[in-house]
Amino acid sequence: QVQLVESGGGLVQAGGSLRLSCAASRSILGINAMGWFRQAPGKQRELVAAIARGGMTNYADFVEGRFTISRDNANNTVYLQINRLKPEETAVYYCNARLDGINWLNYWGQGTQVTVSS
Repeated sequence: QVQLVESGGGLVQAGGSLRLSCAASRSILGINAMGWFRQAPGKQRELVAAIARGGMTNYADFVEGRFTISRDNANNTVYLQINRLKPEETAVYYCNARLDGINWLNYWGQGTQVTVSS
């Protein structure tokens, strides 16, 4: 098991940037994949970006090159750099891990709130 703690959210104006952090309770070196999700009010949680153990990344179509996911195995941390934010991207952002290579964890941390003003 692993516990994940998100941080770095805040209030930004449209077009602004934030860097989100996800600190893991243990080494992430062997974790198959790490991902960032978000949940906007009244909407389902959705995958934003993921990074595999070897560094391969994939992003949701709506990212359109504005976000970058990275992992710092030495510090057991995963980051999400988010740029050119839009008001509709106001959401709670969560990270998660895929330990078995197939399923994301079925529990979540508290997330970090990102609020984008217009």
